[in-house]
Amino acid sequence: MPRKKKTTDFEQSLQDLESIVTQMEQGELSLEDSLKAFEEGVSLTRECQNILAQAEQKVQLLMESGGELKTEPFDPEEGS
Repeated sequence: MPRKKKTTDFEQSLQDLESIVTQMEQGELSLEDSLKAFEEGVSLTRECQNILAQAEQKVQLLMESGGELKTEPFDPEEGS
């Protein structure tokens, strides 16, 4: 179940970040509320980046060639 939780955390964090961006774009927040929202957005962005970095490391570890593990950067364009 931990995998499900991380996915949910990432998706929820991304949703929260999108909500913050929408609120800030509307321009109806006070300066103080805007600063709090910005601070929360930075925190959520870092959290999402960490989760993505961990996922990338797992992909690199799972890449196997000839029975030996090798690391290759994940390139989504390569499969196209």
